Amino acid sequence: MTKDSFLLCGTRAADAEPVRLAAGPLSADFVNGNLRTIRHDGIEVLRAIAYIVRDRDWGTYEPELTDLVIDQGLDSFSVGYSASCKGPDGGRLVFRAAIKGSASGELVFDVSALPESDFETNRCGFCILHPIAGLAGSAVKVEHTDGSVMDTKLPLLIAPWQPFKNMRAITHQVRPGVSAECRMEGDTFEMEDQRNWSDASYKTYVRPLALPWPYVLPAGQTNRQTITLRIAGDGKFAAAAPGAEPVRIEPGETGAKLPDVGVVIYPEDVEAALSKLPLLSELGPQQLVLHYDPTRGHGLDALRAHAKLAAAFPAATTLECVLACAGDLDIELSGVAEMVRRAGLRLDAIAVSPSVDRQSTPPGSAWPACPPLEDVYAAARRAFPDIRLGGGMFSYFTELNRKRVPAGLLDFVTHCTCPIVHAADDLSVMQSLEALPFITQSTRAIYGAKPYRIGPSTIAMRQNPYGGATKDNPAGQRIAMANRDPRHAGLFAAAWTIGYAARVAPAGLDMLTLSGFTGSFGVLAAAGELAEEGTPRPIFHAVQGLAALAGHARIAVRISDDRVAALAGRPPAGAVTAWLANTTSHDVPVDASALVRGAAGSVTIWDGAGVRRLDAGAASGRLTMPAYAIARIG
Repeated sequence: MTKDSFLLCGTRAADAEPVRLAAGPLSADFVNGNLRTIRHDGIEVLRAIAYIVRDRDWGTYEPELTDLVIDQGLDSFSVGYSASCKGPDGGRLVFRAAIKGSASGELVFDVSALPESDFETNRCGFCILHPIAGLAGSAVKVEHTDGSVMDTKLPLLIAPWQPFKNMRAITHQVRPGVSAECRMEGDTFEMEDQRNWSDASYKTYVRPLALPWPYVLPAGQTNRQTITLRIAGDGKFAAAAPGAEPVRIEPGETGAKLPDVGVVIYPEDVEAALSKLPLLSELGPQQLVLHYDPTRGHGLDALRAHAKLAAAFPAATTLECVLACAGDLDIELSGVAEMVRRAGLRLDAIAVSPSVDRQSTPPGSAWPACPPLEDVYAAARRAFPDIRLGGGMFSYFTELNRKRVPAGLLDFVTHCTCPIVHAADDLSVMQSLEALPFITQSTRAIYGAKPYRIGPSTIAMRQNPYGGATKDNPAGQRIAMANRDPRHAGLFAAAWTIGYAARVAPAGLDMLTLSGFTGSFGVLAAAGELAEEGTPRPIFHAVQGLAALAGHARIAVRISDDRVAALAGRPPAGAVTAWLANTTSHDVPVDASALVRGAAGSVTIWDGAGVRRLDAGAASGRLTMPAYAIARIG
């Protein structure tokens, strides 16, 4: 990987390059043994068909592929390979895969798996991903395992539980006159709404979650599953060549104010933050989110550390307070309040959540013991009567959707997201931005106009609600559920951050937190990166730009396609400032001339070459944005 690639993604490890398979109007990308971006006449039919093996913590095995043979004909293609997974206890699973596609619109993916010894897993089998763009809320036909057929719709708002169970097949319209049937054999399948986790897909997967897991695949017992996709119809369609036209960006109506920007601070990172106060002032966040977790040993010393930073930096403060809920709630919360007083910590708000609510309760599982949230919030209000009180989930929207909180007792609701719960390749992480508007719309549908905060949300996983721990990532790989992600240090994270803010802006958030200041989630470089330790990472400039927009009236933007994200704001008296992000790994031509006419000042771009002012032609709003570049207009 080149130096520029390292600057883009923070790692010299290359993301897997897909092999394009084609048979007439049917095409698919073959990546690491699975199929991505399955299209017909250029329209995405399925986001993926993947054979997945997961461990007891829901981590995904990376099978070793052997005997790979790819045959690409004029009207057909085929792929065959063998693969194996080795469990931590020495158990080994081997499987043989065969993929066939034809110009008739039929695609078959068949796998036979054989455990050489007893093999423990949480899931072993196919996952099929339907895209959400253009399909959310649309009509589908579902065939069940008993042969019954149901005409229904994919959920528009995010379904907390499985919308469909006991599935054998699902059919949807690709375009007028053309339909796609996906038939699943070899086990019982069900669907979950992966937008809960900010995945941009509906996922149909094998083995119902109501069955026990982890479970054991017995040695010597073959398990065979087959997925058959049939695309039928005579609708004519001429797809536009992707990337042929510039992305057009035009300003629209003026809306509500853009949110405050926060940064999360952990007690162990306070001293590093104090040593970089000039850079914190340059970053300019409106809020400090001060993490406090007594279940992990935080006490008076942690609050005193937070107090030092709050005294040194003039921003609003919110205590993100995890509650043990192991005894009398009033005693626990009044104890926290007393330590806050003794520490001299200035607080503007507190958000509270029981520690057990950071763990997911999957369908069919028993909910853990937890005091009623009405009692938790009442005790927090008594302990902190003079500041704003927030609640919700310190984990993800999934948990907030499944355990609805009594928001009438709160001043604001909050949750986080993480884009690497299920997959960690570059494409999946950027595609997660598509799900964010559905998350905010679903939250508003549940909680109305209640002040609403999102974050801390970062590419890396702060905590793992679905297993015993997050995954360590010392080698800087692209790993699902990892507590460190190399892309956070690269330009990729800056583009993802601008894209995130742009996607949630219509929700009228109270605060948005997408980074820390120092540490692994921070905006400053760590040892071992190309930049000098303690200097700004590319994400610094994105967060700084969002902080500068806080309180400005949001200017809606119209974008001709989603290769570029855009966010614009206008102060009470002044010109428009806009931020753009190329969310792809390719150069993208952009026509932002309509935006530039309403903005004052120059156009500045951050890309793999660094930071630069654009030439006269680009300053007019017509420019080419390199991979994952971000740009400021005005």
